Amino acid sequence: MKREALIRELRRLAREQGKAFEIDAGHGKGSHYRIRFGSKRTTIKSGELTPLYVTLIRKQLGIE
Repeated sequence: MKREALIRELRRLAREQGKAFEIDAGHGKGSHYRIRFGSKRTTIKSGELTPLYVTLIRKQLGIE
């Protein structure tokens, strides 16, 4: 899964759950993005994301 596909999915989930969703490209290191999903935050790297990495991001944001 590409980073942009994951961001689209997270944005949709936030809208459905009524949570805030914010992308901060300025605070990530290099090509990383800082994501805020409700009250939780995480960093997402660029490029192709492995299924294990996507699961880790979802857990950090409290989705799974």
